[in-house]
Amino acid sequence: MGLLDNAVKGTVLTGLAIGIGAAVLAPVILPVLAGVAKPLAKAAMKSGLLLYNKSKEVVAEIGEVTEDLWAEAKTEAENEMEEEGGATTLDKTEEVKSGGQTS
Repeated sequence: MGLLDNAVKGTVLTGLAIGIGAAVLAPVILPVLAGVAKPLAKAAMKSGLLLYNKSKEVVAEIGEVTEDLWAEAKTEAENEMEEEGGATTLDKTEEVKSGGQTS
């Protein structure tokens, strides 16, 4: 039992010493940490905004390239079907979507 009492007293005293030390040093350390943390947080936010804006540009460019490729593929497919003769299935699909009205 004596061993257990010594361990508890040592733990309590150690914890109490750390708590008192933290309470004494906190008013000195916290402003210094806040002074360092604010610029770091600001830099992280700025980097996040720059990354967000850049990613929006990249997504827009990918969308444009995809639309261009789609239009080219559709045009080539229509030309190939016209060379084979007759109406294209792409035209028929568009007529069905537009309710039979041609543009």
